[in-house]
Amino acid sequence: MENFQRILVPLDGSGCAENVLPKVEKLATELKAGIALLRVALTHTFPGVDPTEAELKVVREAEAYLQKVEDRLKAKGFKVDSHVRYGNDAEEILEHADGKDIDLIAMTTHGRSGVKRFLLGSVAEKVLRYSPKPIFLVRCT
Repeated sequence: MENFQRILVPLDGSGCAENVLPKVEKLATELKAGIALLRVALTHTFPGVDPTEAELKVVREAEAYLQKVEDRLKAKGFKVDSHVRYGNDAEEILEHADGKDIDLIAMTTHGRSGVKRFLLGSVAEKVLRYSPKPIFLVRCT
């Protein structure tokens, strides 16, 4: 097995995304790996409106959310750090994984298919398709 030192866990704030955490805890324990939490924030504003305040709000909310998850994991003895990036989910996950000494990306997939997947896209599929790093996917239950 490869030597995985840091596991990137992208979270979107949903319970579904957090379904990967018990499995990551087990992996991190067995591999003696650190956990890097990532939340990608994005907001949409109306044309002509200054987006700065809305952007700051979603970034602060993302930071507060990750801090809670980070605190829970640290209380269990894991080495954890968290990061918030602003932009497109899949692109930001891939860029973060590429530049932060990440060895494995662990995330959930919503399991959409057909029209829903076509209309909404699949962040997990894009990450899986374009990442040179190994991916550990867990289906949302």
